Amino acid sequence: MLLRLIPDNTQIRFMRLRTISYPLTIVLILASIGLFFSVGLNFGIDFKGGTVFEMKTMESPADISGIRTQLGTLDLGDVQVQQFGAPDEVLVRVQQPEGGELAQQSVVSLVRETFGESVEFRRVEVVGPRVSGELAQAGTIAVVASLLVILFYIWFRFEWHFAIGAIVTTVNDIIITVGLFVVLQLEFSLSSIAAVLTIIGYSLNDTVVVYDRIRENLRRYKKMPLPELLDRSINEMLSRTVMTSVTTLLALLALYTFGGEVIRSFTLAMIFGVVIGTYSSIFLAAPMLIILKLRPSAVTGPDSDASDASGEDNKAAST
Repeated sequence: MLLRLIPDNTQIRFMRLRTISYPLTIVLILASIGLFFSVGLNFGIDFKGGTVFEMKTMESPADISGIRTQLGTLDLGDVQVQQFGAPDEVLVRVQQPEGGELAQQSVVSLVRETFGESVEFRRVEVVGPRVSGELAQAGTIAVVASLLVILFYIWFRFEWHFAIGAIVTTVNDIIITVGLFVVLQLEFSLSSIAAVLTIIGYSLNDTVVVYDRIRENLRRYKKMPLPELLDRSINEMLSRTVMTSVTTLLALLALYTFGGEVIRSFTLAMIFGVVIGTYSSIFLAAPMLIILKLRPSAVTGPDSDASDASGEDNKAAST
C-alpha cells in the first residue's frame, strides 16, 4: 500500500483562509522588521571580524567560569565563552582588536600560551575587518541577485502576475526567517546566508509547482471562477507538496539532532524555512493572483469547458 499523508480528492477552501493568512503574514513581517532594527542580528565572526577558538578541555564538564576568568585577565575586550556541543567542548569568541591583523595574531598567541597543554585547540579562525565587510557585501549581493534572476525567469516562464507573486512570497520567507534569527539570537554567519539562499530555492520550487498546475487549469477551465480554480489547483498538488516537505523535514531533523553544534543554527533555519516556504506557496502565492487580478484569459490555450460542452451537444444530436 502506498503511503499517503493527504487523501485524494481533497476539497479544502484555501482561498477563504486568505482573510486570516494575509493579516497574520503582515503582522509577522512587521514584527520581523521591527526586531531587526531594534534588536538586530547576532552577527558571527564572518561579519564582525575577530577570533574564534574551539577548545576541548581535559576535564568534563568544562569549567566555563574558570575559562572566562582566565581570559578576563588578558584584557582582550569583549570575550564570549560558551559550551559548544559536548560538555568538555568550549567556544570562545574574541572581538576585533585595534591594530589589524598583527594584533589578531598576537591574540591567538596569547590565548594559546595562557591555556597551554590544558586544552586541545580544535579550531582557530581569524577574520579581519576588511574581509568581514567584503563577506557581508558579497552575501547581500548574492541574495538580491538571486531574487532578480528569479523575477525575470518566472516572468519569462509564466505571466507577470506569477512573477510578482513568486517574488513577494519569497521576500516574505526571507524576512520572516531573518526574524527567527533575531528572536532566537542565532549566530548569523556565512552558513546563514547559505541557508537563506537554500530556502529561496526550496520556496521557489514549491511555488512554481503550484503555479504550473494553476496555469494548466486556467487553460482547461476558462469559465471557472478564479478562487474556485485556485482551490482546485492547490488541492490537486497538496499531497505532493506535503510529502516533499515532510521528507525534507525528516532529513533536516536528523541533521539537527546528530549534526553537531557547528551546523545547528543553519539546520534550524532550514527547518523553519521549509515550514514557512510550504505555508507561503499555499496561503500566499496562490491568493496573490487574486489581488493581482489574474483572469483565465491571461493564459492562452484551448477552452476545455467549451469543448466539453460542444461534445455533449454532439452526443445528444447523434442520439
